[in-house]
Amino acid sequence: MPHFSYQHGELHAENVPLTQIAHQFGTPTYVYSKAALVENFRSYSDACKKHGRGDDGALVCYSVKSNSNIAVLNLLGKLGSGFDIVSGGELLRVLAAGGSPRKVIFSGVGKSREEMCLALSHDILCFNVESIPELHRLNEVAAELGKKAPISLRVNPNVDAKTHPYISTGLKDNKFGVAYEDALETYRVAASLPHIDVTGIDCHIGSQLLDDAPLLEAVDKLIELIDTLAAENIHVHHLDIGGGIGIDYDGDKPVAVGDYLARLFAKIDAWRAAKYDGTPIKVLFEPGRSIVGNAGVLLTEVQFIKHGETKNFAIVDAAMNDLMRPAMYEAWHGVQPVKQRDAATAIYDVVGPVCESGDWLARARELAIEQGDLLAILSAGAYGMTMSSNYNTRGRAAEVMVDGAQVHLIRQRESAADLFALESLLP
Repeated sequence: MPHFSYQHGELHAENVPLTQIAHQFGTPTYVYSKAALVENFRSYSDACKKHGRGDDGALVCYSVKSNSNIAVLNLLGKLGSGFDIVSGGELLRVLAAGGSPRKVIFSGVGKSREEMCLALSHDILCFNVESIPELHRLNEVAAELGKKAPISLRVNPNVDAKTHPYISTGLKDNKFGVAYEDALETYRVAASLPHIDVTGIDCHIGSQLLDDAPLLEAVDKLIELIDTLAAENIHVHHLDIGGGIGIDYDGDKPVAVGDYLARLFAKIDAWRAAKYDGTPIKVLFEPGRSIVGNAGVLLTEVQFIKHGETKNFAIVDAAMNDLMRPAMYEAWHGVQPVKQRDAATAIYDVVGPVCESGDWLARARELAIEQGDLLAILSAGAYGMTMSSNYNTRGRAAEVMVDGAQVHLIRQRESAADLFALESLLP
């Protein structure tokens, strides 16, 4: 992970030792690198500029669900990012962070009337619509507000992303999107509705993709559909290809963002030159994990070392409520001791204190550790804090951002009193 490295035998975030952060803010704590966030975002924005896509030709819409801290959103917004949201709450986070609603696209299969009204009142860029009933509801809400709702259809191209089934979203049996075979008729319905403005087309086939071949295959199918729509005088002005580029969790070798975008833009440019006299089409992206995933770690302290008959356990103060991915997906996260020891190693399962057998963060890891040591759970910047919960009445972790030699608290640790503040006793 760039910007997290050992210096004199101690793991640092940029120029700050993680021991200092633990002493100052306690554990468990999420630690993010500002430099890593900036570098990862610019891998997209710089590639777009390199291929002649300025603000009018491309828009990187960061996937808010991957990490929604308002300091993260504010930083990315200042870099020019748009935002991909999946709830009204996420829209309010973007606004609180100073993000522009005119750079917001609203995805998700179950948008409520209240969420539609909120988004329309702020004149967001586009709704990614996923069904005909949603089209009709959005048309009704827009009519009540005297507006036209800009939409793209999320088309399900039935392309296998070759990733974990829980994060694959582009196959026929997934709940997301409009089936490719039904897309033309759905666009006809959209074009007929008086308070709907067809502006684009969208797809997102899954997450943690290491190869861009499935993404480029999906783009081929969208291009074919755009040509069919144009023949019926239904014209789209942007092509949203979603996100999904993976990160290195365990020696994974994801495609480089610049290489992927070079192949993508070459394909789009050749198509537009052949069919539309070179008339450009705006390209939207929805990256999340590839921007924030390897920009953060979860810092935790070993509470006890427990030697069992068949296993050794390192019981830490972080748990499945802090980092759900291992329990939910059997996801791999690297584990490193904050201070390197010149001592014998042993094989440990790294587990938390939550009262569930599924409460584990890492299995069968070779570590040289003792009670009281600090561990860093790596690649935890995406889907860590956003998926955390208060199970067992555990307050959610603190979050800090490191900027060079400075550390900023960007979310306070929750107390037990915070957790039941909204509850009431019976009279």
